[in-house]
Amino acid sequence: MIELQDRLAAGPTIRLHDGDNIVIARVDIGIGTALPAEGIASRSQVAAGHKIARTRIAKGEPIRKYGVTIGFAAADIEPGTLIHSHNLEFRETERDYAFARDYKPVVMVPDAERASFMGIVRDNGQVATRNYVGIVSTVNCSATVVHRIAAWFTPERLAQFPNIDGVAAFAHGLGCGMEMTGEPMDLLRRTLAGYIRHANLAAVLVIGLGCERNQIAGLLQDQGLSVGPRLRTFVMQETGGTRRTVEAGVAAVRELLPAANRVTRTRVPASHLSIGLQCGGSDGFSGLTANPALGAAMDLLVQHGGTAILSETPEIYGVEHTLTCRARNREVGEKLVERIRWWKDNYAVGRDVQINGKVSPGNNAGGLANIFEKSLGSSMKGGTGPLMEVYKYAEPVTQKGFVFMDTPGYDPCSATGQIAGGANMIMFTTGRGSMFGAKPVPSIKLATNTPMYERLIEDMDINCGLVLDGVLTMREMGRRVFDLMLEVASGAKTRSELLGLGDHEFVPWQIGITG
Repeated sequence: MIELQDRLAAGPTIRLHDGDNIVIARVDIGIGTALPAEGIASRSQVAAGHKIARTRIAKGEPIRKYGVTIGFAAADIEPGTLIHSHNLEFRETERDYAFARDYKPVVMVPDAERASFMGIVRDNGQVATRNYVGIVSTVNCSATVVHRIAAWFTPERLAQFPNIDGVAAFAHGLGCGMEMTGEPMDLLRRTLAGYIRHANLAAVLVIGLGCERNQIAGLLQDQGLSVGPRLRTFVMQETGGTRRTVEAGVAAVRELLPAANRVTRTRVPASHLSIGLQCGGSDGFSGLTANPALGAAMDLLVQHGGTAILSETPEIYGVEHTLTCRARNREVGEKLVERIRWWKDNYAVGRDVQINGKVSPGNNAGGLANIFEKSLGSSMKGGTGPLMEVYKYAEPVTQKGFVFMDTPGYDPCSATGQIAGGANMIMFTTGRGSMFGAKPVPSIKLATNTPMYERLIEDMDINCGLVLDGVLTMREMGRRVFDLMLEVASGAKTRSELLGLGDHEFVPWQIGITG
């Protein structure tokens, strides 16, 4: 298990672990700058968030961050030298999965002391954080129709329904020209069904074309769904085409709005929160501030009975052993390894994707040399508690506590799977500055550093750079994130909601062929 520091010592550099042979530049560092804590001077121009050798590292020796090997020296490296992609070699290494070796049950907060929020309790017992009406397409051919229906319901037209957060369209590029059976179709259908059943949708229209492979009747039968007061369907080829289907859809939503508006928020336990954890536009500070602070908040949530969903399988690769050793049993740990092997041995073989080494240009510019280093920070979002279960993409998440869902690292696609699994909020860390929303759930953005937070303040909800600045400890920052999460779950609007983001981030994972 990675040991995190509660407070980052002041100075131009940060040493994360006594066994590290690198330090992190807290600020931009010029050539010749003294680094007193290490007794050396910088030999390089080093941008904030990047790595500096604190000792001499011979060619081939491991380079360690947080005590974990993130690569190997590609040449002899002198103390004070910048370490990045040019002199850090990515190399596959053997890892000891140590299944369940470090498993420790969570010490729960007593029932009488548990946190709560103001949620919307549905008739079936589900608890919502938002109250939308959803328009879902079965196929790309009905995408324009679902968007036009949703667009008709402007804020002015919804003004008489103050308890409704909006009418949201969920369109995608799949549903036809794909395999009729097997995992690609199963995945699409369980994703759509996860949204149709989602607590944050008071009512849903499902709209198809009529001749697509993903037929409405097949979707409903396969997923155990049925038409009723909360679910209506339209087939464009039977309804009369584009214009008539838009008109029929608008009329149907207008009929559904009064009942959807008849909700009130009541106080419910925080155990009803299921949080999808995301990071995007990561930088060298992600693993020092926002990700571990979010992890500290998730440790609190789990202690209060809630659920934290870590995902983005390519972004735990290389440090998955830090999760398997905390699995509640060997079976859970092996599920995670099986997903990793599926990616490496089947899905991503020979592809120039991050699980095979390279991170995005933005990640690299921010100080991350390779996927091992990125994963080291990304995995911290889930906290330090036991791994309770592993799910495939968009599977319903029923296990409380810290769990993992197999998804791509692409944020809209990953978050779509988490929401389909039941997440009623997204927590999203970013160092470079990601702009993201995810209707029908609120998304909270956590900035890793103060300069970016101040530059993009309209998009950021909370500044975890306060840890880097020495203003707050990691524990204090985690509590602040936890408290904000409860406020937003109770109805407080996030920055992305105020900006109207989330209309185009529904992206089911396309894993099959197009034909």
